[in-house]
Amino acid sequence: MWFKRIELCFSLLFIASYFTNKYVLSILKFTYPTLFQGWQTIVGTLLLQIVWKLGWLELRSSFLWSAKISWLPGALLFVGSIYAGSRALSKLSTSEVLATVTLKMTNKEKLSCTKIGSTVMIFTASAILLLNIHKNESDSFFWAVIHVTCAGGYKVFQKLKSCSLSEMEQQYLSYLYSMALLVCAAYPSGDAFDVLTFPFLSSYQFHSGCCASGILGVSLKFLSVKLKNCVSKVRYGAWILLTKVLATCLSLAAFEILLNIPTSCCLVLGMLGEALLIYTSISESDINE
Repeated sequence: MWFKRIELCFSLLFIASYFTNKYVLSILKFTYPTLFQGWQTIVGTLLLQIVWKLGWLELRSSFLWSAKISWLPGALLFVGSIYAGSRALSKLSTSEVLATVTLKMTNKEKLSCTKIGSTVMIFTASAILLLNIHKNESDSFFWAVIHVTCAGGYKVFQKLKSCSLSEMEQQYLSYLYSMALLVCAAYPSGDAFDVLTFPFLSSYQFHSGCCASGILGVSLKFLSVKLKNCVSKVRYGAWILLTKVLATCLSLAAFEILLNIPTSCCLVLGMLGEALLIYTSISESDINE
């Protein structure tokens, strides 16, 4: 089936995006989030504009224009999420980044025993990860908490606004606001001047990594929306979990990772919790049928 190709492409983009961001932020240590995220949002805005003009994406200009003011709180939460995430990612060890990738927030309306169990597993894994980060790097802990808070708030805001804007329209507005805010913040934050001392500023590895990061990020978002529309929610969740497991295994092989007990527990609990949640959803769908 054609959607299996989309699933495969999604997995490849997910892994490539994770590896590229990790390489630029943690290996090359590009710790200038206003510039890095500003670049990504510029690329995202331009690419969405191009595919819109080519007719590959439907964006309703009348809705976008009328929703610009009402979407401002969501855009601020989006900026806070990507900025704090970039700050935290650049300081975390590879094993802690791996644990972060495996976790996901859940908000189910009806909670069965298995759903409660899966939620407890996921939140326990999150607590272990945050405590481990706080123990090793207090600054990363602060930015990790800010990232989780803003990301959760953005998800809630998206649900409140989903009736009027499509997911790609929401993403376009978030990119547009973020681009303006981050570019303006580059000078007050000092990143625009500090980057001149970055040792890899002229290297092709850095340039290619930044270009790939921006293109992969918006391509992953575009493909995830396509995948959601062509498969069931349960199948989408299962494929996401499979992709995370594959990314974790490849990361263990590609990077020099020392897994301590807390991080290992976080990885196992996060994956088991998400797998249990998917299993529960499959069981409930079979009962309803």
